[in-house]
Amino acid sequence: MTTDTSPLNFRLARKADADDIVTLVNSAYRGDSSRAGWTTEADLLTGVRVQAEDVRELIETEGSMILLCVRDGEIVGSVNLLKTEDKAYLGMFAVNPQLQGAGIGKQFMQAAEALVKKEWQSRAMWMTVITSRHELIAYYERRGYQRTGRLVPFPAEVPEECRLVKDIVMEELEKAL
Repeated sequence: MTTDTSPLNFRLARKADADDIVTLVNSAYRGDSSRAGWTTEADLLTGVRVQAEDVRELIETEGSMILLCVRDGEIVGSVNLLKTEDKAYLGMFAVNPQLQGAGIGKQFMQAAEALVKKEWQSRAMWMTVITSRHELIAYYERRGYQRTGRLVPFPAEVPEECRLVKDIVMEELEKAL
C-alpha cells in the first residue's frame, strides 16, 4: 500500500518493467481510469497510448532512458527522456492518476532534469503538449517551462479513428537547465 509519507526513489527502467510502465502510462492518459487524475486525454483520444514492445525499444535505444519513480516498491511515475543534441526531450510523463496532485510530479520532473543534466550534459529540456491542454501547459509553466512559439502536427502514427478531436496540434515548451 502506498502512503503519502513514503519516500520517492528514482531508477532507470529495465525491460522487465515494460508491462508495468504500459499499465501506468495508459491509465494516466487514456480510458476511464485516466479520469481519476487531471492529465487525461480521454476526451481527445481513444485506444492505448503505448504498448510493451514500444517501451522495450525505448529502453534499449541509445540516447533514450525511461526514468521511473518508485514508492514502496510500486512504480508510481514514468518518463521517457531522449537525447537531442545539447537538449533532452521529455515525453510520456506519467504519474499514477490516483496520486496526482500530491507533489509527486514536481519531484519526479526535478529528478528527470537533474539526470539529463548529469548524464548527457543537457543544457535544456523540451517537450510537446497538445495546445488545447491549457491546464497541463500551465502546470509545466509553473515548473519553469516556456512556450517556444513552435507548433507541430500531432504524430501521424496515431490513427485517425483514435482521434476524438480533429486537427490536434502540439506546442513546444522548453526550460533551460
